[in-house]
Amino acid sequence: MVRKALGRGLEALIPPLEVERGVVDLEVDRIALNPYRIREEVKAEGIERLASSIKESGLIQPIVVRRRGEKYELICGERRLLAAREAGIRTVPAIVRDASEMEALELALIENLQREDLNPLEEARAYLRLVSEFSLTQEEVADRTGKDRSTIANSLRLLNLPKRIQEDLRRGEISAGHARALLSLGSKSLQQKIGEEIRRRHLSVRETESLVQRRREGRRRTERDARIVALEEELSKVLGTK
Repeated sequence: MVRKALGRGLEALIPPLEVERGVVDLEVDRIALNPYRIREEVKAEGIERLASSIKESGLIQPIVVRRRGEKYELICGERRLLAAREAGIRTVPAIVRDASEMEALELALIENLQREDLNPLEEARAYLRLVSEFSLTQEEVADRTGKDRSTIANSLRLLNLPKRIQEDLRRGEISAGHARALLSLGSKSLQQKIGEEIRRRHLSVRETESLVQRRREGRRRTERDARIVALEEELSKVLGTK
């Protein structure tokens, strides 16, 4: 059975009929940002470009919110909301959902995954929140997002890298391919050392993989040589010879 690219997707979570009937105009000042926000940073230049577009053509795609007392809390559409504020727009079209905590996070995650604009660490931390805060298994996360379980597992492993390498990954100085190659080393000190070499020499992913392979083979040879030396010493003691 073939799964959809993103599990249930936004189309199932926000049915077309709900979009058609449920769009209302809300004052931007009454909308708080999502506490489950997936993106850790939003580039100012991107917001400025979107704000210019909104001034010119208006906000075409509605945001998604849920009610919080007399106000509302954003679920999907953070860039659109921030750009509307930047453009000086007083009201924005919105769909009001009666969403649970998990649904709010799931909607935000799926929207950003569909747009493919999360950096690898943001994606990994979003998966971690589904696992840790809502007690989902990796298999359940995979089912909800339409990913393979191995993809979820490999993404979560990125959070085990040294902080400096995670920061390089967040800033885009290294790619997820570089990071996955470093994960195979196991040793954090060696990961850190190779990470510095990647930055210094501007290594490609393929070059990094080759370097990691050589280091792993070198470590295996060193460990093998150490075992041979230990065996020689043991035999020397037993046999009473050099």
